[in-house]
Amino acid sequence: MRQYGASMSDDVAPSPDRPLQHDSSRPPRWVPRVLVMGAVAVFVAAWTWSALGQLSTIFVYLLISFFVALALEPIVVWLVRHGWRRGVAAGTALFGSVIVAVVVLAMFGNLFVQQLVQLVESLPSLYASVRQWAESTFDVTWPPSDELLTQLLDEYGTDVASGTIAVGATIVGFVFAALTIGLVTYYLMAAGPQFRVAVCRWLTPDRQTEVLRLWEITQVKVSDFISSRIVLAALSAAFTAVFLVIMGTPYALPLALFTGVVSQFVPTIGTYIGGALPVAVALTSQGLPQALGVLAFIIAYQQLENLYFSPKVSARALEMNPAVSFVAVLAFGAVFGALGAFLALPIAATIQAVGNTYLQRHELVDSDMLRDPVPDPDTPRGGRRERNRRAAREAARTVDERQADGLD
Repeated sequence: MRQYGASMSDDVAPSPDRPLQHDSSRPPRWVPRVLVMGAVAVFVAAWTWSALGQLSTIFVYLLISFFVALALEPIVVWLVRHGWRRGVAAGTALFGSVIVAVVVLAMFGNLFVQQLVQLVESLPSLYASVRQWAESTFDVTWPPSDELLTQLLDEYGTDVASGTIAVGATIVGFVFAALTIGLVTYYLMAAGPQFRVAVCRWLTPDRQTEVLRLWEITQVKVSDFISSRIVLAALSAAFTAVFLVIMGTPYALPLALFTGVVSQFVPTIGTYIGGALPVAVALTSQGLPQALGVLAFIIAYQQLENLYFSPKVSARALEMNPAVSFVAVLAFGAVFGALGAFLALPIAATIQAVGNTYLQRHELVDSDMLRDPVPDPDTPRGGRRERNRRAAREAARTVDERQADGLD
């Protein structure tokens, strides 16, 4: 008797009209091709992602250059209207702003370096006084300043050397970034309308109108942002000058101007850099209590500015709700870092303006939730003091009426 497998193999024969079925012991012919294509796709995606990551810095430079060009565009247009050539006007606006920044940094940088040198020179005597106070108060023994300095050099000398190299590399990178941003900004301003013409040639007339309108909205919002920064810098400089004059701190006006400008135009760390110089001057020229007083003022004014001045000025200049502007700065700073925090307000204002321009608005329904309640005319208006005044006037009027009637 034949086995079942043998009988099946012998009895079942391929039909000439029926295609031969695929052999299950071998993979289909398309599998190697799919595997190769999948591997190539994975490598291309990984390479693209790595390239985009490396080009992210270039994208940031382009974004900064675009916003700087928009901020300086009104100056260029003003010069062109007075007969200047576009390229010369762009170069004058760009290099003029750079010269102003360099002059400001040179003026206050010299003062900062002098105060830093005086602070470093006063550290041994300051440590000696703190050491004497701690030993007499808490009965503890601190090492002398020379021994402490030797110990610090032995422990952290390598870290200081590597940190110095890192600082040098950072300075080189900053110079390269500044040159890149400056060149791109100049080309954008020098091109001006030609650049917009080159962009609009690829679009239909309707799209061209929308792009030019968005361009104009963005430029207006960037200009409003710069004006709001100037107003906040003036407020910060004024309040700081008054406080430093009251404290008797030397160089009050230059220090106040430095604090106002740096705190508004240097993102994220500008507040700390702007406040560090007045604190250092107060510490080296007046003493520790005055320095702590200046530090307390810088912190208190920063809170006042964040909670009141900045939202109010941003809402007036950029036509944004104070809460929206505050949340936008926090959100952009958390996602994009210092650059995002600095450009958050003009970007958010541009998005809001675009939404107001293109999004359709509808009629509102009649609801009490959409308006404040109307005050009752019978309810006394004002606070407790006003109610007391109203009650006193009512009592006085009642007494006069009783006297007039001869009852009292």
